[in-house]
Amino acid sequence: MFKKVLILSASVGAGHLRAAEALEKAFHIAGAAEEIRNVDVLQYTNPLFRRLYGKAYIDMVGAMPEVLGWMYDSLDKPWQNERRRLALDRLNAQPLIRLLKDYQPDIAVCTHFLPAEIISWLKAKEKINFPQAIVVTDFDVHAMWLCHHFEQYFVALDETRVHLEKLGIAAGKITVTGIPIDPVFAESKDKTAMREKYGLAKDKLTIMVSAGGFGVGNVEHLLRALSDLKTPAQILAICGRNEELKTKLEKLSASALNNEIVTFKPIGYTTAMDEYMSASDLIVGKPGGLTTSEAMAKNLIFVIVNPIPGQEERNSDHLLEKGCAVRCNNLPALAFKIDELINDRERFERMKANVKAFARPNASAEIVARLSKL
Repeated sequence: MFKKVLILSASVGAGHLRAAEALEKAFHIAGAAEEIRNVDVLQYTNPLFRRLYGKAYIDMVGAMPEVLGWMYDSLDKPWQNERRRLALDRLNAQPLIRLLKDYQPDIAVCTHFLPAEIISWLKAKEKINFPQAIVVTDFDVHAMWLCHHFEQYFVALDETRVHLEKLGIAAGKITVTGIPIDPVFAESKDKTAMREKYGLAKDKLTIMVSAGGFGVGNVEHLLRALSDLKTPAQILAICGRNEELKTKLEKLSASALNNEIVTFKPIGYTTAMDEYMSASDLIVGKPGGLTTSEAMAKNLIFVIVNPIPGQEERNSDHLLEKGCAVRCNNLPALAFKIDELINDRERFERMKANVKAFARPNASAEIVARLSKL
């Protein structure tokens, strides 16, 4: 058992934080640590850096995704530009460096590359000597995840393991586990019971839409496209903490979206995503690493719409290659693509089987078990 575990993430999008929370919960369930500290490292940087690092990413996702994609590709040059990037990070993360020196955990587990490279530098300078594990939160590994001083990488795919090995990472320091998600997603919950619990029709195609990630204008277009379905369906529009969006969608559903075939149910912030996913058949949205892994754990076929250029495009490639998803590039054709999939029962069941084979619902527990053996 570890005495002190330090889990380090960064609030750049929600995925890194959710992965950290999943690992924290897995450590508790396994009884593998006496003390667990889960830290958003941006809270240990100066305010300007924090704002630029976190908010700039969110703004670019919404306003300039193509620029984000260009940056992702241009920075994906293994073992290049690391000195300049590290110099910038060190300059702006002095409180984090002090935390690492003072806290001295038995192990640090990083679900973002910013703390991983700072720990790697400190280890190289012999200013700290505790081990670190790096947990990659997308299917591919970007060059910014690469470090020289670490004890273990955890990755989603064998292909990613091979990629790291070709870049010089020792095979014994790479473990393929999948992306860590909350252990609750590994629990089997009856689809009919979940539909009854949330007041849903038991016999209708149920589609989850991660509405909060689209922005108000885009999600309206998306839901209007789904209202053209010929298959009787109920749409769960997950709005997250965006109460304004939820109110708008409730009014829109009552006045324009609901029809004899398709009904819409806007849902605000919820801690029961696993149960809503258990009630669903498909998920429509952007294939972020965490959302994708959660959906696959619940055996949902993914309908990919508007993936963020860069990591989500690459996630899309893997899902399509494995036969776990369809992609719609033109919203007016979205209902047609879903109707076509549902009407081909053999294809639908084959894709469900592919999802089940590709899913790694126990990734968090596997990571904790592997760390406990190191």
